[in-house]
Amino acid sequence: MKLQILGICIAAVAFSPICSAEEKQQERPDWARFFKESGAEGTIVVADERADGGATGIYDQARARRRYPPASTFKIPHALFALDAGVVRDEFQVFKWDGTVRNIETWNRDQDLRSSMRYSVVWVYQHFAREIGTEKEGLYLRKIDYGNADPSGADPFWVEGNLSISAQEQITFLRHLYRNELPFRVEHQRLVKDIMIVEAGRDWILRAKTGWSGTVGWWVGWVEWPTGPVFFALNIDTPKRLDDLPKRETVVRAILSSIKALPSR
Repeated sequence: MKLQILGICIAAVAFSPICSAEEKQQERPDWARFFKESGAEGTIVVADERADGGATGIYDQARARRRYPPASTFKIPHALFALDAGVVRDEFQVFKWDGTVRNIETWNRDQDLRSSMRYSVVWVYQHFAREIGTEKEGLYLRKIDYGNADPSGADPFWVEGNLSISAQEQITFLRHLYRNELPFRVEHQRLVKDIMIVEAGRDWILRAKTGWSGTVGWWVGWVEWPTGPVFFALNIDTPKRLDDLPKRETVVRAILSSIKALPSR
């Protein structure tokens, strides 16, 4: 009995930051205007861990719990899997272009880990998936408790297959990565965070990744401030396909700016 109580206490301590944040969740119907102004339908979860923040705001809580294919946001954990499996040594290893001309011009060239994250180069991560193998992908996914942890189905499984994750689960994963708490080498976690940098100011850094499954668009990440991070995970419907993609960043930036978590452009 004592061991059981000890185990419960340890678990409570280990997950207390996340549990306490979940308890502070509040629906933010006022954020509806940012979606409406952009003509977007979706959800966002914002976890503000700054010293003067500490609240988790959600627009459309029901949708925030619903799982969708992670699309290219999966490149964040997938890069960690590839580093751990030895498929990629470091950020300088070059992956030779196979000569196949694809619709996105930046994909039609040799790549490294940094460029493949920046330009969201699918063929590089398909290479990682083939080298890692479905069985080991599943082990990694379960190890980090990522969504439904199912790497089966069509290729790529994070876009066309069965893998899915909710906005709330994205926040949990990002928090662990930010704190170097994932079951991977710390230097690998730091490298992945480095190649996630999108923008920076004098006292803040934005690390994030977009994703698009064809029907649902994502933007997930966090803004680092001296007083703490502000995590975000947004997904929206994309019935107009490419025309809807800019709305991902537009909505997130507007909401983060409204709570002074990101300077206005």
